Amino acid sequence: MDPDPRRVPHLARGLTWREQPEGFAFRTAARTVTAADLSGFVALAGFNGPMFLDVRRAADAGYTSQVVPGFLTLVLAEGLVLQTNVLHGTGIAFLGCTVEVARPVYVGDTIEVVVTVTGSRPTSTGDRGIVSTRNTVYNQDHEVVLVYTPQRMQRGEHLDEG
Repeated sequence: MDPDPRRVPHLARGLTWREQPEGFAFRTAARTVTAADLSGFVALAGFNGPMFLDVRRAADAGYTSQVVPGFLTLVLAEGLVLQTNVLHGTGIAFLGCTVEVARPVYVGDTIEVVVTVTGSRPTSTGDRGIVSTRNTVYNQDHEVVLVYTPQRMQRGEHLDEG
């Protein structure tokens, strides 16, 4: 007989805002940026600038290889954060962020993200909280390539507790 699915715990369980105090930090897995990533993003988002499509134009602009748009780096970094499952079942809303591009990312570079909680506070209702983080994206040489500072609304309890 199959167990009652309501009594079987989730394997992936995000952290509540209460479980992420200021100073809490974690690191994501790493991933290599591929030519397919670049071409798919350029086609999907319409980033059809010559620097992203033509290595000669990228070289004319001072880049050493096929350069990746900063927004693609941001999207890939955010995907790495989500793949940690830190928000699984606890994330409610993405409220915004600032983005600073520190250096170029090229096709073939490998990126990873270190997430550091810079603020964690309850909302006025108390059952939710706002978690602010500084997400630092590094390349394979441990150089900072991008920093973004998202704010998210997250649950105060796990869904199976409340």
